[in-house]
Parts: sequence; C-alpha cells; structure tokens
Amino acid sequence: MIPRSLPGPNLQVAGLFAGIGGIERGLAQAGHHTELLCEVASSAQRVLGQRFPDVELASDIRALDCLPDVDLVTAGFPCQDLSQAGRTAGIGGEQSGLVAEVFRLLGDSGGPTWLLLENVPFMLSLHRGKAMQFLVESLEQRGYMWAYRVVDALSFGLPQRRRRVLLLASRTEDPRTVLFSQDAGIPTPRHPVDAACGFYWTEGQRGLGWAADAVPTLKGGSTIGIASPPAIWFPDTGLIATPDIRDAERLQGFPADWTMSGDDEDGRARTNRWKLVGNAVSVSLARWLGHRLRSPEPFTASSTRLQSGNPWPVAAWGKSGEAWQTDVSMWPVRRQRHHLREFLRYPTVPLSARATQGFLSRAEAGSLRFPPDFLEDVAAHLERMTGRAQVA
Repeated sequence: MIPRSLPGPNLQVAGLFAGIGGIERGLAQAGHHTELLCEVASSAQRVLGQRFPDVELASDIRALDCLPDVDLVTAGFPCQDLSQAGRTAGIGGEQSGLVAEVFRLLGDSGGPTWLLLENVPFMLSLHRGKAMQFLVESLEQRGYMWAYRVVDALSFGLPQRRRRVLLLASRTEDPRTVLFSQDAGIPTPRHPVDAACGFYWTEGQRGLGWAADAVPTLKGGSTIGIASPPAIWFPDTGLIATPDIRDAERLQGFPADWTMSGDDEDGRARTNRWKLVGNAVSVSLARWLGHRLRSPEPFTASSTRLQSGNPWPVAAWGKSGEAWQTDVSMWPVRRQRHHLREFLRYPTVPLSARATQGFLSRAEAGSLRFPPDFLEDVAAHLERMTGRAQVA
C-alpha cells in the first residue's frame, strides 16, 4: 500500500542490468511500476521471471534497439571493473563499460524524465575518479542535470554495512530535491557489549571488513572471483560461522528464498545464489528513493564549488560543466537498527576448518590489530573443527 503522504505520481520504470530486481522491488513498494527488465545472467533471469511474471524481460542490453515509453530508467551497471575486490580495470573495462549502452538507449534528446545509475563508491577514487567523470560528461552532453550521493544501507535499519553511489539525473527536473532532501547525519555507534561482529574470512592480512553488530558488504565475488558469505564472530560463545543464504537475502531487503530459482539447473551450486545476492541492490535503499521521487522537497543543503581535479566527495551535483560539493552524510534517514544476532532467523553454518585455517594464518602473518579474544576464539574454533590442538 502506498502511504497517503506521498502526493507525487507513480512512475513507469525500465530496469537495465536488473540483477534479481532489488531496485524494481523497492520502487514497487513505493508505488512505481516496472514495464521492462533487462538482465543477461540466466540464473538472475530465472529469478526475475518468477518474481516479476508480468514484466517484459530482455536478455542483453546490447540487443535492445529502444526503450519503452517510461518515466524512469534504472541501471545498477556491472561493478566488476570498478570494485576494490574486482579487476579495477575502470570504466573502460569489459563489464563496467557496458554502461555506455545506457547512454546509447537514452539518445541525445527527449526520453524519460529520470535516470538512476548505481554502483560502488570505489569508483569515485579509482583512476582518480575517471569513472564518475565519464558518467558526468556523458550526462551533460545530453543536457542532464545530475546529483549523486553515497548512501549506506545501515541507514535503513538492516544490519549490513553497504555503501553505494546513487547517481540521479534529469533533463527537466532537479535531482537535488530527491537525493538531498533528507539527512539524518552521522550516527553515534551504540552496540551491545556482546554484539556479533561480521568480517571477511577471505582476507585477514591487509584488510578485514570488520563490522560491529552487522555484516560487511555482501559481495558477489572475492578478488579471485569466488562468491562467499562473510563470517560472523559471536563473542559470548566463541562461534565463528557464516549466515544462511536466506538471511543474506533478508539483509538485502528481500524475503527469504527470493533467489531459490537462481540455483544452477541441478540445484547443487549454492554459491550461485550468494553471487546473485551479493550483486543485488538493497531493496530498502530503492524503496527510500522511490518515496523521495514521489515526495521531493526543496534543496537547502550548503554547497561548495568543486574545482577540476579535486577528489569526488560523498555527495555532489552539477550541470553545464560545473559541479558543487554538497554537505550531506551517507545516512539520509536513521531507521531503528536491528541487532545482527537478533536479526538472524536461520541456523548459521560453522566456518570450515580450511577457511578458518587460511584466515588465521593470514591474520597471524599480518600486522592488523584485532579486538580482544578474537584470534583466540578463531583458534579455538579451528581446534573444534579439526578435533585436534593446533601447535603454535
């Protein structure tokens, strides 16, 4: 049901690089309607076909000749070449470079009122921000005013630290009234003493991805391309475990088993669902944006002109070759936070002995600092998993 407080119209949407439909599900919860979905991965297509049975589904953006008559085009375009955990080839990479197909479909004039692009914050600094520069120039060449903001999904209450760039643009409207119209400011962390903590077990030497009372960003793949869940440390019991895939779906704002049809054909390759969930856009984030599109507010945040060559900030806007940094945080709202331990609904899976041994070896060889008792609990977990004491 659409809240009565949202006076704006419901928009017709075309979702490109749709994945498993996170943007489209969130927009639907705000009252908008999707007319077209485009996704090339067969496993994601199966999910979209099951969850959006009445929506036209295209398989390859490169084969699309035109877009339907819609108000909003969305594109959570591939992040593999822009992610810190990916190939870092940049905006010209084979995957992330496909965003150029979006601009081809938009054409040089006319078209939908709104365009939404979504990707990882690392693109703001990778290759001195070349990706954002390309996007901004491509938009301005077509007469768009643009605004972007890094938003953390923690803002919406789910215990996953997930920061993403939302780039909203329009030829006729002011995107600042949507993206910058709410700001809750940087929160003061308050965690229970025995809060469960998430971390990347695939790291440990130079990085950890540590998240107190939350999991770090669910990822579609590690630096070697393996989709894997983060680990969770439960300090009161010493357990080191990974969440169930159904809880991972819920951490992204989907119902449990949203991606069940995304298993490989034989149903055995469970890692495929982790890849689908890790690559998805948070439903909660998209729902917030959908509400803002229906109920924009005057732009009042302070802005400072962004000089050429300066690093891209957390939020900015621009048009006609000029850009301004905007004083807003990554937390547009501050929903009541679910504690990670209480949020998890399904049984966790103890981290395997092999994974634990690999993480412990990297952690002991590196120079990272860890919370008290953490490495001792990891070593004790390894002992329980192997059934033998480890020789120091």
